[in-house]
Amino acid sequence: MKNYVGLDIGGTSVKYGLVDENGVVSNKGHFKTNVDDQAGLLNDLVTAVKEIQSVDKDVLGIGVSMPGVVQADGFLTTSGAVKCFTGINLAQLLEEKTGLPAKIENDANAAAIAEKWIGSAQGIHDYIGLVLGTGVGGALIINDQIYRGAHARSGEFGWMIVEDDDIDVEMGSLNFRGATVIGLIRRYNQFSDQPVEDARLIFKRADDGEVLAQNVLKSYYHSLAKGIINLEVSFDPAVVIIGGGISANTEFIDNLNKTIEEVKATHNSIKDIDLPLVKAAKLKNDAGMIGAVYQLIHA
Repeated sequence: MKNYVGLDIGGTSVKYGLVDENGVVSNKGHFKTNVDDQAGLLNDLVTAVKEIQSVDKDVLGIGVSMPGVVQADGFLTTSGAVKCFTGINLAQLLEEKTGLPAKIENDANAAAIAEKWIGSAQGIHDYIGLVLGTGVGGALIINDQIYRGAHARSGEFGWMIVEDDDIDVEMGSLNFRGATVIGLIRRYNQFSDQPVEDARLIFKRADDGEVLAQNVLKSYYHSLAKGIINLEVSFDPAVVIIGGGISANTEFIDNLNKTIEEVKATHNSIKDIDLPLVKAAKLKNDAGMIGAVYQLIHA
């Protein structure tokens, strides 16, 4: 059995584990991301690799998932919340410090390609991945390959404008209207005297009859539906895969699909066209590690 190290670097924590050639993850661990200390964070990553090597000394390489604009050679043009890694070649540094080949992949791309390997997109050649978290991550898969664009920025769907805002156009973007944290939770807390940190409380309050929660969710679904319809008519995917913690909520997936149909019905040019349903991602928290290793194997 061929084994690899998977690293998923987020703005809050780094997840790591042993990933085999079939995408099965074991020996998982995590640690806090030191976003302000480049040398310290790099050392933490090397320590995690060595821990996995103590389980299997013959691991063949390192697959890394992380936010930002990632060039093919592992250079990070940007690095999201992990700001200390902006402007470095992370693949080169890891290879120098571990002696193992390393592949760096944008986190949304990694999550999307993992779903093709062993998740909800198996057997599908053209699809879109969306990850709803702090912001909106995205990936476009065409003919089984991640489409990166001329500047490796393809998939930044969160920057799309889906609503009007006369003061700051970005406040009408899919990030600020469709993400879980800076979209749904932020907008609910703007109007509530009982702010929340967990989106599940908004769904519960809506189910319990709270009008504010119901209205915010209705607006949230509508903005997200418009963004997804824009993507579907632009790229004609076979399916849209939704990831992030909110995707585990079947009520959310059902209501989002209903809203997409409602919005489509008011658009005369597309109302009679079959648009694909939105599906929940299958792989959850391990998707980044799995997808990064998949990219390493197929590099």
